[in-house]
Amino acid sequence: MHESTAKSIFERGAWYVVIQGILIGLILFGPRGSYLVNSEPLTTTLQSCGIAIGLLAFLIMAIAVINLGKNLTPLPCPKDDAELIQTGLYRHVRHPIYFGVLLAACAWLLIFPGIYVLAYSISLFVLFDIKAKREEVWLVERFPAYRDYQSRVKKLIPGIY
Repeated sequence: MHESTAKSIFERGAWYVVIQGILIGLILFGPRGSYLVNSEPLTTTLQSCGIAIGLLAFLIMAIAVINLGKNLTPLPCPKDDAELIQTGLYRHVRHPIYFGVLLAACAWLLIFPGIYVLAYSISLFVLFDIKAKREEVWLVERFPAYRDYQSRVKKLIPGIY
């Protein structure tokens, strides 16, 4: 039996997914806090930008899911039959689904610019950074070529981080 087959769902990182779900729920449905912007023309402009960025975010997530194919799992531990993907959006960022979700959180912040939405979004970024770090330990164990990939491609934000 392969080592990861015997791992429980929590040993495979389910806690990250639970916390991620809570943070996304808070972003979408939680209290928003006081608004960071009080100017009507600026609010309208930010909301329009938020809608456009949100559509882009969903497109990025959809393409990344297609690129990942049968390797897709919400857990940070790769599937037993996983293959290393470095093509498509994965040429530009190691975790494009996380990037898409973070972009969607930013879009929501532009549409509903509340202080709590900002705090939840920052928390989601920190969580994804920690989750990706753990995920990449498993990926390096499974795929020695992943180290070279890490040195060439940014983790969460294409060309930046």
